[in-house]
Amino acid sequence: MEKPYAVGAKAEKTRAGALTALLALLEGMRPRHWVKNGVVFAGLVFAQEMLNLPSVLISLGAFAIFCALSSSVYLINDIADLRNDAMHPTKRNRPLPSGRLSVGAAAWSAGALAIVGLVASDFINFPFFLLAAGYFALNLAYSFALKNMLILDVFSVAAGFVIRAAAGAEAIGVEISPWLLVCSLLLALFLALSKRRHELVLLSEAAESHRSILAQYSPYLLDQMIAVVTASTLVTYTLYTMWPDTVEKFGTRGMVYTVPFVIFGIFRYLYLVHRKEQGGSPERSLVLDAPMLINVVLWLLVSVIVLYSAGGR
Repeated sequence: MEKPYAVGAKAEKTRAGALTALLALLEGMRPRHWVKNGVVFAGLVFAQEMLNLPSVLISLGAFAIFCALSSSVYLINDIADLRNDAMHPTKRNRPLPSGRLSVGAAAWSAGALAIVGLVASDFINFPFFLLAAGYFALNLAYSFALKNMLILDVFSVAAGFVIRAAAGAEAIGVEISPWLLVCSLLLALFLALSKRRHELVLLSEAAESHRSILAQYSPYLLDQMIAVVTASTLVTYTLYTMWPDTVEKFGTRGMVYTVPFVIFGIFRYLYLVHRKEQGGSPERSLVLDAPMLINVVLWLLVSVIVLYSAGGR
């Protein structure tokens, strides 16, 4: 007969194992990446709906849905990249390649998150559901095919940001300026290209074995692409703030005062990429780099002041 203390020790070990697996699953869902889903609030902010409680609650729901869908995608992508991640100097420490999370648990969790996210999206409205489903389908295509196609790989990542911005607007039934969608596309391309450059430089000769598409890029080519999207982003955003339709909609020319923050943010990120080798994790740079975080907060604060004091609600 098993002794009571042995039974207790076994139960304690089981609970500890379950907790470890749960923490590994949570890590695999990458909650720090959820900051990227903040783009769904663009429609709420720029449609001047931040003081409308129902719109705020719906936007929070939309944000939660995209967090579930993006976490599902991260788990699926990690399953697909398991072999390559095991050879990466930092990604090998992720829950799946390190063995802390089983493939079965990751697959079941990914399926559950996808189902919950898609079913919940239908409760908001049908256009939002279509965009959420499109986002999920695009990311599946990226995980199994598009990530190996030159240029289409970074466009796929950027398209995900545009879809989230459009979905956030559809969720609360407002229009979002095409200028903002273009800015979202260009900014996302800037981040995606910077990440490719970081991977190429970090992995050096082993880059191709980790991600085959990296063999098609070079630091010089990526620097040229980054220069194009950097200039395009700044010009597009600046034109948006001064465009007659924008001035008429908001009743103010004050949005032009947010341009310096956008310029600083891009320049700061370029500094982090080229001098600090931090381009591999945009969300980490946003949260942990104090100047970048302060700049984003100030941009948002000035935007809200301008939009809700002059011509706003």
